[in-house]
Amino acid sequence: MQQLTFLSPGKFEWRDVPAPKLAADTDAIVAPVAVARCDLDLYIAIGAAPYPGPFAFGHETVARVVEAGSASGVRPGDLVVVPFQLSCGRCRNCRRGHTNACEAYPFGAAYGLKPTSKTEFGGALSDLMYVPFADHMLVHLPAGIDPVAAASLSDNIADGWRGVAAPLTERPGAAVLVVGGLARSVGLYAAGAAVALGAGRVLYLDDDAGRRAAAEAMGAVSEPLALAEGRQPGEQFEIVVEAAGTVEALGFAVNACAPNGYLAGLSIHFGNKTPMPLTAAYLKGLTFHTSRVHSRATFPEALSCMTCGRFHPERVTSRVVPFAEAGEAMTDPGPKIVFTR
Repeated sequence: MQQLTFLSPGKFEWRDVPAPKLAADTDAIVAPVAVARCDLDLYIAIGAAPYPGPFAFGHETVARVVEAGSASGVRPGDLVVVPFQLSCGRCRNCRRGHTNACEAYPFGAAYGLKPTSKTEFGGALSDLMYVPFADHMLVHLPAGIDPVAAASLSDNIADGWRGVAAPLTERPGAAVLVVGGLARSVGLYAAGAAVALGAGRVLYLDDDAGRRAAAEAMGAVSEPLALAEGRQPGEQFEIVVEAAGTVEALGFAVNACAPNGYLAGLSIHFGNKTPMPLTAAYLKGLTFHTSRVHSRATFPEALSCMTCGRFHPERVTSRVVPFAEAGEAMTDPGPKIVFTR
């Protein structure tokens, strides 16, 4: 079968690799039909995130089941969302909802991201994917939901969703600020999720006009971030999402958070040298949460909101590209590229 392989920044290659075979009755083999480019994928492709190749690429996908074990919970022909992290659904961490750290796999186990776990599990930009514990992993795509709209559910949509869903449950109707930037689509999904979940006001700040337009299409109010011009927070928000990935944006986010507010860090600050303004956070009594998303435990809630018609992540999609052109299109600067076949 064919597999898109990342070699080095800007270099991809379609390679022939062995097709997977079922090994357990709980497992399945699926054929991706829509694969979204994760925000991290862009930075790997351009060399900003130093992930060494070669490895199979792509990890956000909706797929069609082609072969299923008798206890897999799916049948050939089913359309399913495939979480990008591998998890068993049976261990202590999975039962707690901590599916980003399943005890059955090396820490960081994921499709399309071999360097995070040092183990190759294949990628979504392939003819076929092997899904272990399919009875837990795979979630049926409801009728009427476009696979292109849902392709990013397994990572970036879930990531944006979890940034606002829990704090809005504790603070119904709270105002939400999203500081956008590095996590290009994640911040937009967080803004759309906040609107869908009934936030009192959603303000999206970003210096990129295209992303501001996407935020407005999701129902948020948008303005330039303008930190280079010396912008200071003009108001306080109970919930703040930092998706910009810079020292300056993190400081701005802390200052914009109201006393006893919630700050979600949804961007990766590469290099482990980002200073955190802990004194200001301490005096305000902020709750600060940053982590990799628990994909399998999180995305079904976002999918349910899509099904009900309140949440519209498809408004973030900037380009749809045929599978065969994935390598060439991977460095497109748009916030969300989806590859289809």
